[in-house]
Amino acid sequence: MQNITEYVRQQSKLCEKNDIICQNLYSEYGVKKGLRDENGQGVLTGLTNISEIKAFEYRDGQKYPCDGELLYRGYDVRKLVEGGRGNRFIFEEGAYLLLFGELPNEEQLKEFQRNLTGCMTLPVNFTRDVIMKAPTADIMNAMTKSILTLGSYDKEKDNLETSNVLRQSMQLISTFPMIAVYAYHAYIHYVKGGSLYIHRPEENLSIAENFLRLLRPDMKYTELEARVLDIALLLHMEHGGGNNSTFTTRVITSSGSDTYAVIAAAMSSLKGKKHGGANLMVMNMMDDIKKHVSDYHDEDEIAAYLSKILNKEAFDRKGLIYGMGHAVYSLSDPREKVFKGFVEQLAKEKQRDEDMILYNNIEKIAPKVIAEQRKIFKGVSPNVDFYSGFVYDMLGIPRELYTPLFAIARIVGWSAHRLEELVTTDKIIRPAYKSLVTKKDYVSREER
Repeated sequence: MQNITEYVRQQSKLCEKNDIICQNLYSEYGVKKGLRDENGQGVLTGLTNISEIKAFEYRDGQKYPCDGELLYRGYDVRKLVEGGRGNRFIFEEGAYLLLFGELPNEEQLKEFQRNLTGCMTLPVNFTRDVIMKAPTADIMNAMTKSILTLGSYDKEKDNLETSNVLRQSMQLISTFPMIAVYAYHAYIHYVKGGSLYIHRPEENLSIAENFLRLLRPDMKYTELEARVLDIALLLHMEHGGGNNSTFTTRVITSSGSDTYAVIAAAMSSLKGKKHGGANLMVMNMMDDIKKHVSDYHDEDEIAAYLSKILNKEAFDRKGLIYGMGHAVYSLSDPREKVFKGFVEQLAKEKQRDEDMILYNNIEKIAPKVIAEQRKIFKGVSPNVDFYSGFVYDMLGIPRELYTPLFAIARIVGWSAHRLEELVTTDKIIRPAYKSLVTKKDYVSREER
């Protein structure tokens, strides 16, 4: 009997033959592939008050690249970080801003934090019965399974009133670190043969502090470690609405589905390598560069190897210098600019100065190498993921948790967009596709 592997190998050729669409037809019919035109301009699919990305400015009717800006509810994210100095942690303040649309005063923030940390609990035996079952290195899938299962414990799962959806959102924001870390520990214990640690979160700690507490066997961390992770989470919290997982959130929300299904769909989008795995690719690339560059101070040696990567002669032979450039930003990514100072502080504390020199040199050299070999329509600069993987590595966070950490931050943005979609419109999102089907005469089975 033919096994399924051999059958699908043969039948896949039919898929490849009958599913291919001539790329020229996109231009002929004016269809924007990936909802983007040839210049990368996105098709407008909605309106939002939640955030904005600025990468260009217009003067006298002309479009010019400019330093990037990221606004949360109209506030520059760099100002939010600066305003948080001395107040220790700001992820929760950013969450309040995105969910409610206003900056909180001290009392409002404390009340929000009390309610948020009060939600840091899972149903009885949920960790044992759900998270610990079928452990896997794919923590994003493990989290998605847990998110959907949480819906089974919620008697108001299908209630779409704003207050109920907000309650569900806050509970998921609070429990995401627990689900991610517990799933990782289950994998380490049951699959890799390591010890099992299940720590409980502390209600008086921030999301960033609790993540490190839950992850580490001794539950210890420094002030700077938690502060840098807190900044990383804030900067990954939201990004303009025009990204794949946020669009997925709004599409599924528009169908009238429940919060758990919506967030599970967003998780499935984020785990894709083209979306949430950027910092992991940077780290893999940096591992490769370290093997082939002997002197981190030698700019010529670094430039020569970056040229090899760009020419598909090294690393994964895709011709990409990961962490350089962005789909939207032109001259600079504001998240990278605000983050780098904290990265340097952490590198000094962790005695990773040599690695920091390599990162600095690549940041300086890569745009020049790319400009020499590629036609550039807008600026090339490092994006936030160029450094975020380095930070996670210095914090001792395993690579299996890099994309889940992205989700721990982005759940806030998804929740804000879900609420906005529910409040604003009751229309289901139904995109149109140009059909290329031609009518065919039916042939009876005996004559085929």
